[in-house]
Amino acid sequence: MARTMLNESNVEKYFWAEAISTSCYILNRVSIRKILDKTPYELWKNRKPNISYFHIFGCFCYILNTKDNLGKFDSKSDKAIFLGYATNSKGYRIYNLKTQTMEISMNIIFDEFDDLIMPSIDDEQERLTSQDVPNQKKEDDPLLPPKTLRIVGNHPQDQIIGSSTDGIRTRLSFKDNDNNMAMISQIEPKSIGEAIIDNSWVEAMREELLQFEKNQVWLLVPSPTDHSIIGTRWVFRNKLDEEGKVIRNKARLVAQGYNQQEGIDYDETFAPVARLEAIRILLAYASHKNIKLFQMDVKSAFLNGFLNEEVYVHQPPGFENEKKKDHVFKLSKALYGLKQAPRAWYDRLSAFLIKNNFSRGKIDTTLFTKIDKLDLLIVQVYVDDIIFGSTNEKLCEDFSHLMQNEFEMSMMGELRYFLGLQIKQEINGIFICQEKYIKDLLKKYKMNEAKIMATPMHPSTFLDKDEEGKIVPEKEYRGMIGSLLYLTASRPDIVFAVGLCARFQTSPRESHLTAVKIIFRYLVGTTNLGLWYSKDSIFDLIAYCDADYAGDKIERKSTSGACQFLGKALISWSCRKQNTIALSTTEAEYVSAASCCSQVLWIKNQLEDFSIRYENVPIYCDNTSAINLSKNPIQHSRSKHIEIKHHFIRDHVNKKEIELIFVDTDNQLADIFTKPLVEDRFNELKVKLKIIQNPIKS
Repeated sequence: MARTMLNESNVEKYFWAEAISTSCYILNRVSIRKILDKTPYELWKNRKPNISYFHIFGCFCYILNTKDNLGKFDSKSDKAIFLGYATNSKGYRIYNLKTQTMEISMNIIFDEFDDLIMPSIDDEQERLTSQDVPNQKKEDDPLLPPKTLRIVGNHPQDQIIGSSTDGIRTRLSFKDNDNNMAMISQIEPKSIGEAIIDNSWVEAMREELLQFEKNQVWLLVPSPTDHSIIGTRWVFRNKLDEEGKVIRNKARLVAQGYNQQEGIDYDETFAPVARLEAIRILLAYASHKNIKLFQMDVKSAFLNGFLNEEVYVHQPPGFENEKKKDHVFKLSKALYGLKQAPRAWYDRLSAFLIKNNFSRGKIDTTLFTKIDKLDLLIVQVYVDDIIFGSTNEKLCEDFSHLMQNEFEMSMMGELRYFLGLQIKQEINGIFICQEKYIKDLLKKYKMNEAKIMATPMHPSTFLDKDEEGKIVPEKEYRGMIGSLLYLTASRPDIVFAVGLCARFQTSPRESHLTAVKIIFRYLVGTTNLGLWYSKDSIFDLIAYCDADYAGDKIERKSTSGACQFLGKALISWSCRKQNTIALSTTEAEYVSAASCCSQVLWIKNQLEDFSIRYENVPIYCDNTSAINLSKNPIQHSRSKHIEIKHHFIRDHVNKKEIELIFVDTDNQLADIFTKPLVEDRFNELKVKLKIIQNPIKS
C-alpha cells in the first residue's frame, strides 16, 4: 500500500517512512478482521471510526502561516504536501515546501484535484525558493550555495526502542532456534485495545488460551445465580534475557482476585517461597561441589493447580464467544490472580516430586533433593521458576525428561538470569551481579552521567527529619529507595546507606534526596561489582556480628550488623536498627549477636537438607563483655535490663551449637553494615567480603 501511494503521487522516495506510517493509520481504520468482523480501531475504541477527514496522500495543500511577520499584502499561507496524520493529536502531517520542514497543523486547505498538472516537488521548491530570496544569484555563485533539504522529525528520543546507533532489525534478527520466522513486539500494550491490533500480541494471547485448552482449565457454562462471577483481564509483559533484549511476548490472562470472598471463593492461600539467602546457599554449594546449575520455567504453571472450591470467571476480553455472551467459565484448575492459585500450584508440584522419590526440605519447603547412590540432585523452586543441578549430569537429564512429560516447559538451559540476578558460571567459581539493572536504574533517574563518588555515604553524614528543609516528591523518593533495596540482593556494600535513607520515606526532604543521589553516584563507578563465589575446598559456616552504639541520632537506638559465610562465599547479611534503646555498648553488641545467632541457626538447619552438619559454629564479635555475657548465666548489673528473648543465645552456647569468638576491630567484617566508613576502610572490607569486579571476561 505504501509503495502504491508513493508511485501514484509526486512524492519523492525519501518520504517512504511517512507512506508506511500513513498506510498503517488507514488500515487500522478500514481493514476489517474476518474473525471478529471489526476493524482494529473499533476493537480498541469500541466505536466505528470516522474516515471523513481522509485525504489523498501526496496532494498539494496550503498551511496557514502563523510564524512569520507578514505584511498586509503577503500570502497568508504556505504551499505544502500532505503526508499523513498525527498520532498524538487531530492534526495533519505536511511537508512545508517553503521552510522545507515537517509540520503538524489543523489549519490546512487541500487541493486534491490538481494532481494532473502538479509540478514535481523539486520544481516547486526551486520556484518557491527563488521567490523567497530577493536578488537570487546563479547556482555557480560561490557566495550563495543552493538550499539543502531539511526534514525535522517529531519522534521523541525517549520512545526509541533500544539504541539509536543499532542497525535496522529485520525479520531474520528475530529468527528462533527452530528456524521459524517470528516477529516479536518491542512495546508492551497498556490495554486489550492496543494489543488486539498487534499480530504478535494476538498470537501471544492465543497461545495463552491454548494452554487453557490443553490443561482443561475451564468449561463454558450458563452464568449461575448463586455464585459471584470474577472478572478477568490481560497482562502483557516482554520477557528479557540477561542482556535486556526482548526474547518473548507473554500475554497472561489473570483473574481479578480482589473480588473473591474468603470462605466462599477460597480457604487456604499460603504458599512457601524461597528466600534469597536460600538461592545464594545453593549457588555457593554448587560452586563448592563444581555443580552446573540449570533452570526451567513451567509454562502457565498456575494452570496446573487443582481447585477445591467452585469458582466462575468472565470470558477473556477480546475473545468472547459471540453466540454465548451471557455464559461464563467454571474453573476446574487455578488461574493467575486467584488468591488460592499459588497454593494450588505448589501442592500439585510438591506432590508430583514426592511421588517421584524426592525429599522435601525440613526448613525450606521449596527445596527438594533426591539421592541416587552417592549422587545428589537438588531442585529449588521459586513459584514457577525452577533451579536444579546434580553431582551427576545424568540425573539432570532424567529430571528434565520427567518434568517435560508432566508439564509443558517454556524455557530450559544453563542458569544465567534468575530473579533479576545475572549469574555467570565458570570452572573456578560463580559470579553474581545486577549490572544491567544498575545501568537501567541510572538511566531511569538520569544519573548515568553524574560525577562518581568513592563511597555510598560520607563518614560525616548526619541525617535527621530536617523538618525545616525543602520538601521533595514522595513518589520519586520512594521509587528510588525501592529500586535500591532491590539492588541490595547482590550489593551488600550499599546496604547501610540505603537502609538509613529508607527511614525518611515519609515526608522526605532535600537533604535526604541528596544522600540518595550520592548512592547513585557511587553506583556510576561500580556498575560491574558483584559477589564472587570461588570454588574452594573450605566450606565452613562462620559469621560476624557488630553494633554501632546509639548510631541513630534521632531515637538514639543502636544499629546491628551481621554477615554469614560458607567458606569464602558471602551468603547472608543484615543491617537493622534495634527495637529498643541499648543502655550500654555491651547490650548493643549482645543484641546484635543474638540476632546473628538466629540467622546462623536457620542456615545451619537449611544445610542439613544438603547432608551437611555443623557443630560449634563460630560467630566473631569485637566486644569481650558481650562474649562473657553469653557464657555467664548470672544476671549482673550490665544485663539485668536486657529482654529475656535475647538470652536464648546462652542456651545455644551451652549446647555448643555456636561459639562467640573475639575478633579485633580491624578484622570485623560486619563493620561495613553498621556505619558509613572512610574510603580506605570501605574498600578494604569490600575485598574481604568478595565484592569485586567481574573476574570473568565476557
